[in-house]
Amino acid sequence: MQKIADLFNLSGKAAVVTGGAIGIGQAIALRLAEAGAAVTITDINLDGAKQVVAQIEGAGGKARAIQADASSATDAEKVVHATVEAFGSIDILVNNAGIYPVSPVMKTSEQLLNRVLNLNLKGPFVYSQAAARQMIKAGQGGRIINLASTDGLKPTGFVAHYNASKGGVVMLTKAMALELAPHKILVNAVAPGGILTPGTVNTQQAMQDATGKSIEQLIEQMAPRFPLGRMGDPDDVARAVLFLAGGASDYMTGTIVVVDGGYLLS
Repeated sequence: MQKIADLFNLSGKAAVVTGGAIGIGQAIALRLAEAGAAVTITDINLDGAKQVVAQIEGAGGKARAIQADASSATDAEKVVHATVEAFGSIDILVNNAGIYPVSPVMKTSEQLLNRVLNLNLKGPFVYSQAAARQMIKAGQGGRIINLASTDGLKPTGFVAHYNASKGGVVMLTKAMALELAPHKILVNAVAPGGILTPGTVNTQQAMQDATGKSIEQLIEQMAPRFPLGRMGDPDDVARAVLFLAGGASDYMTGTIVVVDGGYLLS
């Protein structure tokens, strides 16, 4: 039986975190590195990714930053190749990158719909393909962890395009888990809800524009829907990802771990 410390020890593992420059992605990268993993941080914001690398290296960890499009199959292959070249393997993929543009369904353009689906759904598909291809070649198994959302389980309004993309991530997770299980690749997802990130303010402003309610009114309206009495922070999600990345979750695949402070109970 493994000791508890070993269940969360990622020493000798290499991870990729997409959209790792800020918010939830940054928190995930920091936690994986703290557990001993070497981390490739991808983002279109290269300067932000480099700052996270500096944090990890300053704490004695290993990391690198790569500017990459999280919806591009070509960039996915580039990231996987660079990770293997730098760290010797790719053992963990976290498909974190995504966008949450507020837009009423009747005002959502085809351009916005395509942008959301490409990044939020196509991205995890092509990055998982690239990572799994290398994991199968190496023959050591691996972990793919997708960021879904409570919006993929229960719609909230004014984000039908986002709801659809994250609902797709939920099913993609289950389908890939089934197909990749013979290769010892575990595929799971974390579904956050109500997480305070740097993008939250922008979202609240967009919701204010869409609903005509003030930000204060929107927050007051949301507060009672969290039984734990608070919104979450990025590290709440990162800790769930850490659990799925390590040995404590060895018998889990195709699972959606909800991190929402009880939001879906309301």
